[in-house]
Amino acid sequence: MYLGQVIGTVVAERKYAGLEGKKLLIVQPLDHRHQPTGEPQVAVDTVRAGPGELVYLVGSREASLACDPWFVPVDAAIVGIVDQLDAVP
Repeated sequence: MYLGQVIGTVVAERKYAGLEGKKLLIVQPLDHRHQPTGEPQVAVDTVRAGPGELVYLVGSREASLACDPWFVPVDAAIVGIVDQLDAVP
């Protein structure tokens, strides 16, 4: 799992059959100090996150398992909204 911040949305006229009705969000991956790590990525939203929210994501196989139905072709899935983060500097 890793942290990210929602920075935008994706509008797609056509989607894979298993992704119909699913929201796609643009997420900037972050480290524990809220600093960007890597390029923004598109993630399927499983928890109804919104713009600016701090979220945690899963990638690869775990991302496809987070969706219903399972094994849809996704690289990242938002699986939680972070309420508080306490990290040692």
